[in-house]
Amino acid sequence: MTDAKLPLGQETAYPDRYEAGVLFPIARGENRGALSGGALPFSGVDIWNAWELTWLGTGGLPSVATAEIRIPAASPNLIESKSLKLYLNSFSMSRFDSAASVAETIAADLSACLGAAVEVRVELITDIDTTQACSFSGTCLDTLAVTCKQWEVEPTLLKSDPETIVSEELYTHLLRSLCPVTSQPDMGSIAFHYQGPKIDAESLLQYVVSFRQHNDFHEACVERMFVDILKQCQPDKLSVYARYQRRGGIDINPFRSNFEDTPPNLRLWRQ
Repeated sequence: MTDAKLPLGQETAYPDRYEAGVLFPIARGENRGALSGGALPFSGVDIWNAWELTWLGTGGLPSVATAEIRIPAASPNLIESKSLKLYLNSFSMSRFDSAASVAETIAADLSACLGAAVEVRVELITDIDTTQACSFSGTCLDTLAVTCKQWEVEPTLLKSDPETIVSEELYTHLLRSLCPVTSQPDMGSIAFHYQGPKIDAESLLQYVVSFRQHNDFHEACVERMFVDILKQCQPDKLSVYARYQRRGGIDINPFRSNFEDTPPNLRLWRQ
């Protein structure tokens, strides 16, 4: 992606007064057309957690909070991550009466930018649950002894057994892809919940590893995985849920499914 207006990868001034104009949408359509060629085979949500949100409250006393942002997968646009960081930083020297008014402002601005209703929950530091990190349920693939030689996405690695029908949850912490603008690594964990022909676990792990040098946004990587697994392994039901590590104080967690509702906002051990 080479749009000259894209903030990512550019030297950019950081506004410290509220400025909605820095938000930069990216159309989902081009990527999706190449994948599905028609109606989307999934629904879902992108869960963004912003850990560095602050503004001036009563008497100019700073408030510190986190924001959970839920963007529907059906939105025509996704948000460029650096523009969101710039936008949230613009709250730092701006006055707001309450966390609720901050949440309402963020939700309204993002909804207008992305073309769909965005849900936002802002929690003050005094209200945050400090429960320990969670784990994906199911079987971890990371101890499998597999040979990996493919470093660019290769869906033909995926294998399944049509004679064995199962309901299974699998996950790995070995997910790595590259930012399509800066080529910086994006690392995370990814879980698969499916029903149908048994997916060969070794082949699934090799397939996930094949994203290691792949340049694309988090959301597009998850959608590519969903479409490839659906085509190659033909499960009746499928969910794919990635939890990426934070960069710039924000972590991005796309979820796509053809049978499950929105997942909980888990915080994994590396997040």
